Amino acid sequence: MTAELQERIRASLDGDPNISEVRMFGGVCFMLNGNMLVCSMRDGSMLARLGGDQMPAALKMDGVARMVMSGRQMKDFVVVHGDELSDPALKRWIALATNYVGPMPPKAPKPKRPARAK
Repeated sequence: MTAELQERIRASLDGDPNISEVRMFGGVCFMLNGNMLVCSMRDGSMLARLGGDQMPAALKMDGVARMVMSGRQMKDFVVVHGDELSDPALKRWIALATNYVGPMPPKAPKPKRPARAK
């Protein structure tokens, strides 16, 4: 289920050259200019970064909850249950996340760690 969601997200992002992928949370996070946009989760749900202004309306929608990690609520993130991710809904969630993340300044790539001596 996670692989299918990842492919659907890739198709929705339509080869945007500013998108990169990072393995995280048991799935794949899609980064826009180095900033987390959306992430497929191990259970088939999707993490979306929406920001403060969009959060109240998003949290009123069916199958949506604030992201909680290690008992702490994540301020700008929601989890959308997989049953609520029809193709049109998936595109709307990605558009909402892009609305918030798009204006953020790009993050510089982290320098690669030197290989350890054996």
